[in-house]
Amino acid sequence: MIGIIVAEPQELNAVKEYMKNIIVEEKYDLQFHVGDIGNKRFVVTLCGMGKVNAARTTQTLIDSYNPDYIINCGVAGGLSDVVKIGDIVVGEKLVQYDYDLTAFGREKGEISDKVEKFIRSDKALVEKAYGIIVRDDSISGIVGTIATADRFMTDPIEAKQVNEEFGADCCEMEGAAVAQVCFLDNVPFIVIRSISDTPNDNNKVDFDTFIVEASKTVAKFVYEFIQ
Repeated sequence: MIGIIVAEPQELNAVKEYMKNIIVEEKYDLQFHVGDIGNKRFVVTLCGMGKVNAARTTQTLIDSYNPDYIINCGVAGGLSDVVKIGDIVVGEKLVQYDYDLTAFGREKGEISDKVEKFIRSDKALVEKAYGIIVRDDSISGIVGTIATADRFMTDPIEAKQVNEEFGADCCEMEGAAVAQVCFLDNVPFIVIRSISDTPNDNNKVDFDTFIVEASKTVAKFVYEFIQ
């Protein structure tokens, strides 16, 4: 069993296009779509936006289905000059850029003694994803760093700061929370995002415009990945 976690309905619908024999199971108020993609068994669920929703859903999925590994996929806002709308970012490293215990002598983004500042996706899964980018000329993508916070980034000045401080290529609202739960539970994971917008004070318009296409892009990439 492989788990897939998404935050938005558009992302869920894009993934379900590749699934067959779907049954829906409910745990608490969460719906888990269990079915087949190719010859593999999957459980796909919608966590909603934000780190608490993502963490709660990840733990419920792990407790209920004991997945071999988890994929968190969806859309993100671009931060670095090397990505544009429609590009894929494979998250080699995840960081919570709004987590701030600098008053206690920790680096910004550093969680605890057990969880490092940057949480790393499973190395073998990252290598497989990178192999797709190298082989498929139709895919524009990078392996990079994904920054997570409980906010929708709109300020281009702040975007530049996060890019420079954390080396982040894109930002979103769930990935590092999924990563933290998987790390603590010793479950392999990978976070894969497609760029839907770039912070420009008006990027909600871009997000609303491109979320469907970006969701389809990342779902197609995930389908190729799991083959």
